Amino acid sequence: MLKLLLIPTLKLTDIELTARLAHEAGALLVVDNTLLTPALQRPFELHADVVLHSTTKFIEGHNATVGGALMTNAPALHERFAFVRNATGVIQSPFPAWLTLQGVKTLGLRMTQHSENALRVARFLESHPSVTKLLYPGLESFPQFELARRQQTTGGALIAFEVEGGVNAGISLMNNVRLCALAENLGAAETLITHPASMTHADVPPDQRQAAGITDGLVRLSVGLEDPLDLIRDLEQALGSKHVPS
Repeated sequence: MLKLLLIPTLKLTDIELTARLAHEAGALLVVDNTLLTPALQRPFELHADVVLHSTTKFIEGHNATVGGALMTNAPALHERFAFVRNATGVIQSPFPAWLTLQGVKTLGLRMTQHSENALRVARFLESHPSVTKLLYPGLESFPQFELARRQQTTGGALIAFEVEGGVNAGISLMNNVRLCALAENLGAAETLITHPASMTHADVPPDQRQAAGITDGLVRLSVGLEDPLDLIRDLEQALGSKHVPS
């Protein structure tokens, strides 16, 4: 069973090709669709066997619950999943489940706005002199732009960018943003900013981080539903005010 994950560099996997290779080898393909949701990408149409979501993120969308979902079109797999769920009791309590369902009602609208905001912010960051590298699947400069256009409807809400100055520059940016919230989460209504080298991946050896493309100045931005001009102004003042020790 092969599981696909998006690391902070937003590197994409060709789901249809991977599904074909997995099935030729007699394996199942599991796709983590948390970052795009069914509103922006439909892995079953690309021949995935199982799709999983952290509903904590965009599906619920408001940083209010913890939950997950595991889905399949195969009756035999569904029966196995249902047995484990029943035997272990891995279900949400009623109120978090209700909050999750409330989030699902606005999923399509929210993902559209997340994506529109992210595209505007990405274009700003791409032109900023302190940003040495910008990765966003909705931009033609993205290395896998054609693949993104083929298997997802928009670029999504996540942006990865490199700040000139390494770790100190990344930490300085975290300390100077005012509207963007500093958090290791993603997928909320508010914009969340993360510096992987000092936060989510701080315990990963530097050589392994570098091998995965997680450089010292890499910043991950989960663009929220605020006015994109407010987000741009916040990032502009934070990038402009950074003081990197020599």
